[in-house]
Amino acid sequence: MAEKLLALVDGEHYPPVVRAALERAGQHGEVVAALLLGGREKLAGDPEYGVPLERVGAGGAAESMVEAARRHGATSILDLSDEPVLDETGRIALITHALAAGVGYAGADFAFEPPPRRRIGVPTVAVIGSGKRVGKTAVSGHLARLLAARGDRVVVVAMGRGGPARPELVEGSDGGVGVDELLERSRAGEHAASDFLEDAALARVSAIGARRCGSGLLGTPYMSNVDEAVELALGQEPELILLEGSGAAVPPIAADRTLLVHPASSGAPGAGFGRYRLLVSDLVVATMCEAPYATPEQLAALGAGRPVVKTVLRPVPDAPLAGRRVVLFTTAPDPELMAEHLRTEYDVDVVAAFGSLSDREQLARDLASAETSRADVYLTEVKAAAIDMVAAAARDRGREVVLCNNQPQALDGEPDLDRLLLALADQAVGRG
Repeated sequence: MAEKLLALVDGEHYPPVVRAALERAGQHGEVVAALLLGGREKLAGDPEYGVPLERVGAGGAAESMVEAARRHGATSILDLSDEPVLDETGRIALITHALAAGVGYAGADFAFEPPPRRRIGVPTVAVIGSGKRVGKTAVSGHLARLLAARGDRVVVVAMGRGGPARPELVEGSDGGVGVDELLERSRAGEHAASDFLEDAALARVSAIGARRCGSGLLGTPYMSNVDEAVELALGQEPELILLEGSGAAVPPIAADRTLLVHPASSGAPGAGFGRYRLLVSDLVVATMCEAPYATPEQLAALGAGRPVVKTVLRPVPDAPLAGRRVVLFTTAPDPELMAEHLRTEYDVDVVAAFGSLSDREQLARDLASAETSRADVYLTEVKAAAIDMVAAAARDRGREVVLCNNQPQALDGEPDLDRLLLALADQAVGRG
């Protein structure tokens, strides 16, 4: 079936030239309408292009383009515009809006198609991020705990750079994923701090690990085994599947609802092609909304055109540690901020806090430090070198290892985070 094209045109081209281009395009598809983006230099009155003419409305070019495409049944956008009417930034905005609406977008030397997203017939919530180490696993794990606590049958499918070659199911609800099992995996040469193991160990839910390599402009992995992982998840007969992205990569599965995790330190979400991730999301959880990570100006810029809740991440030990001498290992840029929370909220005697989990050379120095030697307990996030270096060193030295969860907390005056997360899940299953 011939493609139906909505052409984007401007008044900086003479109408006869545009008509000639539309005739050429008609050899490859049906031009159903043209949208005049602006420009008047080459126009004398209303132009005649030989197809219905649409104009940009009050909502702007992107909204007018999507509305015109739907009205005329266009399956793809043909961009015949140029500077100065449409610059690179404006073009990227139009591309991402079209793709988020399920419409292709092509120009003289480029072409984009909406990323493939397979529907699986079970309610799904995707938790995606705008980058690495933004708190995505913390938010996903928190949602999984909320769902499990109210009795929902939830399975997490976590896609990662270090996931297994064949998708693997681990059952965390019985507490069977702990330090001993993680150390055993590490000694067997596995990535024992993979996100799906963190989900199982700390959220205590069924979690399936999948791998991916690469991430395109719109977050599509070059390679992944997420399809296989989802089939494994479906065999568990869940009420809801949580699809956990990896870095800025988006799982190649259609989600009923999508949550975007974005660090306040990056300012407003949706820059460049990242706008696509924002447009396909229903809720934005902004993390690191405090000094030294974000400035007041960055916090003020977080309005995104989507509901946004500003949060901070705080450590939660997986076992009581009141009065114990503890050394904390984290990926947080300001580990002392995390340590102070542990002292204040959990009465933990934090003798040292190191943010070197993702820097193995520095981590080795921190593990050998005098401060670490004073601790009775090594408290660590399940990230990077947490198991093969921190947990292994603790066991070799006869020290106790306790895993540490990161929990998102909404700032004072912000919407209720738990209520928003559960509402999103309810909408996915048709309850809301």
